[in-house]
Order: sequence, then C-alpha cells, then structure tokens
Amino acid sequence: MEAENHTEVSQFLLLGLSDDPKLQPLLFGVFLSMYLFTVLGNLLIIVAVSSDSHLHTPMYFFLTNLSFVDICFTSTTVPKMLVNVQAQSKNISYIGCLIQVYFFMIFAGMDNFLLTVMAYDRYVAICQPLYYMVIMNPHFCGFLVLVSWLIIFWVSLVHILLMRQMTFCMGTKIPHFFCELAQILKVACSDTLINNIFMYVAAVLLVVFPFTCIIFSYSKIVSSLMRLSSTGGKYKAFSTCGSHLSVVSLFYGTGLGVYLSSALTHSSLHNSVASVMYTVVTPMLNPFIYSLRNKDVKGALRKLLTLAASCLR
Repeated sequence: MEAENHTEVSQFLLLGLSDDPKLQPLLFGVFLSMYLFTVLGNLLIIVAVSSDSHLHTPMYFFLTNLSFVDICFTSTTVPKMLVNVQAQSKNISYIGCLIQVYFFMIFAGMDNFLLTVMAYDRYVAICQPLYYMVIMNPHFCGFLVLVSWLIIFWVSLVHILLMRQMTFCMGTKIPHFFCELAQILKVACSDTLINNIFMYVAAVLLVVFPFTCIIFSYSKIVSSLMRLSSTGGKYKAFSTCGSHLSVVSLFYGTGLGVYLSSALTHSSLHNSVASVMYTVVTPMLNPFIYSLRNKDVKGALRKLLTLAASCLR
C-alpha cells in the first residue's frame, strides 16, 4: 500500500474490542456504566474531601488530585469509544487521534507521579512524624503537583511532535479501542526508531522511576515500623498506607499485565482487553478502595450524603 504524507491522512480506523454486532449493545451498556461509576465515585471523593475541613491535609490533597486525574484519564478514551459503538463507526480523525494520545499520556503519567508523591507523603508521616507538617507544607505539596504537571506536559508534547513527523498509509487500522502510542508506532509507514527510543526513555522517566521511588519509600516505612516495639503501633501506622498500597498494586499490576500480554501474545484482542483493566477498571475502583478502607473518607461521605438527603426533603 502506498504511503501518504501524514497531512493527507484524515482519519484512522479503531478496530475496538469486537466486530460482532450482537455484542455492541452489551459493550455500550457495560462501558457506559463503568464510566458513570468512575466519574460519580471520583467526584464524590473530591466533594467529600473539599467539604470536610478535617481532611484538608497533604494526603487528601493528593487524593483529590488523583481523583480529578482519574476522571480525565477515563474521559480521554471511553466517551469516544461509546460514540463509535453507538454510531456503529470505527473512525477517528488524525487530529483527534493525536489529541487522544497527548491527553492519555498526560493523565497516565500524572497517575504515576501522584502515586509516587503519596508514597513520599506516607514515608514522611511515618518515618519523620515530628517534621511532617513542616516538610509537607501546602506550598511544597502544591510545588510537587505543579512540577509533575510540567514534566508530563513537556514529555507528552515531545511525543506528539515526533508523531507529526511520521507518515501513515491511507485507511490505517489501529487494533485497539483508543489511540495508544505503542499501537500507532506499529502501524506507521515510516521509520519509527527515534519514536521508539523516546518512548522507552519516557517509560523509564514516567513509570520505572516513580515505581522505584514508591518501592524505596515503602522499604523505609517497613524498616521504620520494624523498630517499633508495639504491635498495635505498627498496625496503626501501616494501616494509613493500606488504601494507597491497594491502588498502587492495582495500577501497576494491571499495567504490568498489559505489558506482558503484548510481549507474550500477538493477539490485538488480548491486548485491548488487558488495557481495559488499567484504563477503565482501575480508575473506577479507586474511589471504592479509598472509601471502604478509610474511616475518615467514609465519615466525610456519610456527612455529605446526609446533608444531600436533608436538602432534598
């Protein structure tokens, strides 16, 4: 097939999860439900934390940022998929695909960074409790989030600028339900060596480095707790990390599953199904993990729901 300049390629075809017409209504219903649960659950976390002054602490400041990012993360991919399923179309414009890649990388990267700073927050709280409020002051917390946004904005922008130099064949098919960078590089008609090199460099910066920092933080936390003589003190201190550890395990576990799926199998369907876990399921479960495992959040949600119920009477 003759390669065309990228400016002449007006659209791509997203193959989605299934071509079976009978499955389309089921897919639409399942993904719409998961999307609404994700948005509602994370919005409740944001409103509950914002409305309770007792939760205006660094840990919950990062949690509200994580909830906001999760809403945006899911909104980058799922609405377009729902529109395509409903319209029985597989098209996505070239510019739309670039925009989807850009914002997907931004919010996926922010998830990594926020989970890292939350691990650092737990490290300071447990290992240096006397200096916690001095170190994790509002200005420093805001600085950590701002720097995270700036880094991921620029890294994602470089990816897009490199993609603009690529050429594609007319009628290019992307074997996924959204425009994923790795899949786009596979279907390009031009050389993608530089793109692949930068993708791996970015993966080290945005995934491997944050995960290493999380492991380091928890190794210090465990080491500090082992020096405590009181079993109750150990449990109480480590219980504050339970929700965060669950989210980290879910996020990186599903991400690892996607990587292994693409490395061990050549089935695009298996890769797409595995991607659903970290793009849709993980952001949906995060609010439930934090609300079910955290007494403070449960209390704030209970107050919020009580207030809402009283207003409706």
